[in-house]
Amino acid sequence: MEEPKTYENFPVRIALLSNLVAVAIYALGAYILAGFGIVFAILYLLYCLWIELGVMRRSCVDCYYYGKVCGLGKGKLCALLFKRGDPQRFVEKEISPSKLLPDFMVAIFPIVGAIILLARDFSWLLVALLAIFVILFFGGTAIIRGSFACKYCKQREIGCPAEQIFSKEKMQDK
Repeated sequence: MEEPKTYENFPVRIALLSNLVAVAIYALGAYILAGFGIVFAILYLLYCLWIELGVMRRSCVDCYYYGKVCGLGKGKLCALLFKRGDPQRFVEKEISPSKLLPDFMVAIFPIVGAIILLARDFSWLLVALLAIFVILFFGGTAIIRGSFACKYCKQREIGCPAEQIFSKEKMQDK
């Protein structure tokens, strides 16, 4: 069977895999930060929720997959939470590293927290958890987007600011 060029609705398994990776990242990050106390873990999880809702509010509302099953599993949920935006706004959106910083803080908080905890009291378990976290955040996310989500995304073909900044072709041109 030939692979589709893009999906009108992504297979649910891709959305589930994408969300499983995200939840694993958030759970590991919270577990690491719980080393400072449960309040830090809860604040981190609230921050992750705030980031997810912000992505839906600023981007997903304008996406082709609004109300559909998207590769990252947010299209249908977004339609339940927010009114439809303007698809043209998605295409015209510009992304810069500074606009991505809040998203990367999801990784930076646990990484810095783990380093501080390791400096106070070294633990091989924490080293292993940190390694798994880093692999999931950077490697797992890249695999999900590159091999499962963005590769078959209709919005990418229409115009996607993330594709503009992260595509291999664009990276090689720089």
